[in-house]
Amino acid sequence: MAKVAVIILNWNGEKLLKQYLPSVIRNTNKELGRVIVVDNASDDASVEVMRQEFSQVELICFDSNYGFAGGYNKIIEQIGEEIIVLLNSDVEVSEQWLEPLVNALDKSPELTAVQPKIKSWRNKEQFEYAGACGGFIDHLGFPFCRGRIMDVVEEDKGQYDDAIEVFWCSGAALCIRRASYLEVGGLDECFFAHMEEIDMCWRIRNNGGKLKVCPSSVVYHLGGGSLPMNHPRKLFLNYRNNLLMLYKNLNAKEWRKVRFYRSFLDLSAMIVFLMKGEIGNVKAVFQAYKEFGRMKKQYHHTENTRTDPCIYQGSIVFQYYLKNIRLFSRLWK
Repeated sequence: MAKVAVIILNWNGEKLLKQYLPSVIRNTNKELGRVIVVDNASDDASVEVMRQEFSQVELICFDSNYGFAGGYNKIIEQIGEEIIVLLNSDVEVSEQWLEPLVNALDKSPELTAVQPKIKSWRNKEQFEYAGACGGFIDHLGFPFCRGRIMDVVEEDKGQYDDAIEVFWCSGAALCIRRASYLEVGGLDECFFAHMEEIDMCWRIRNNGGKLKVCPSSVVYHLGGGSLPMNHPRKLFLNYRNNLLMLYKNLNAKEWRKVRFYRSFLDLSAMIVFLMKGEIGNVKAVFQAYKEFGRMKKQYHHTENTRTDPCIYQGSIVFQYYLKNIRLFSRLWK
């Protein structure tokens, strides 16, 4: 049995499979890992394409669409490999991309998960928005990356080529020990979409695990294929899931402090949306808070009280809008 399972979850991704799967087949060491495409009950020609054009790749078909989190949880329970890689269907991998990730885990037993350097497929000189060179959050729960703050994405000039500990690894290309994934319960299926991997990484860290970025491994992510950045539906999911993530992973004392400041900032955002005439976004934030109030009843605060060194204790909103800081290197010195 291979040591690593590279799992690509597909739903109606016929074109993406044709575009990106060849690089995964070509650049994945077959002695190290096997590639599995899991189809989430697609109703396009994805399964036919897999059987006709990529018959050498293992295909597993689900009878229903279990979503991103549910799909991965279901397949990871079934396989037996020691290490798994969650790889988006719109990721192009470079030569020998897998070896550095697996070597990092092999050399450091205390390490739970790693991610490669993630660059933009559209502009290969730039980092990719949703992962870049490792993820962090500030103490109010706002995510950012080494290479991306708010909506500003940096050009990759080798400035972040050191392998460091990070707070979260991107779900676009997440290499993780299967036992650790299962131990923390995998991805939260209630999130539906957005921030599932950040939430899981936070649970891993609360459980004593460590995560790193491994820049010697490089992949290129298309990204942004589902909803536009400021679409009300995406805004709703981001706000709701971010609040759920904070509620779950902070202890009760820290949650009470964060809730006060977040309420002020989120109300300010609603006022800005209203002044710009973006009524759909105002409703999205309101609905996010309403849904959060309903959903939080199924969760409990963590009892963890340690201070996480990978949580930025300042506010990236403050640094970005009031101090005009646009680069990760200026933010965290």
